Amino acid sequence: VQLQASGGGLVQAGGSLRLSCAASGRTFRSYAMGWFRQAPGKEREFVAAISWSVGSTYLTDSVKGRFTISRDNAKNTVYLQMNDLIPEDTAVYYCASSRDTRATTMRQYDYWGQGTQVTVSS
Repeated sequence: VQLQASGGGLVQAGGSLRLSCAASGRTFRSYAMGWFRQAPGKEREFVAAISWSVGSTYLTDSVKGRFTISRDNAKNTVYLQMNDLIPEDTAVYYCASSRDTRATTMRQYDYWGQGTQVTVSS
């Protein structure tokens, strides 16, 4: 499975961005997609996940009410809509593919995209 993330950029606090992650290759091996982020000097952390079939979603507490994850099965693409961004959201965002339908930890993910930088200025 190959993953291509896009949509990052520089935005002011309170602004919005939408990240996209397009999956290609042996996508039948993917049951869920997730977004993780890694800020400078910090460990990579889970942000959100969605299952391809049912569309069940999981969000980490710090982004609930601000971020939404969705998918377009026809396009094999997952989106992360980020609203009300704050400086603490600044990080490199990675999308990943899992063979688990409920996948919220790094070890559950098999394939990773290249990452896209999100910078939120105060």
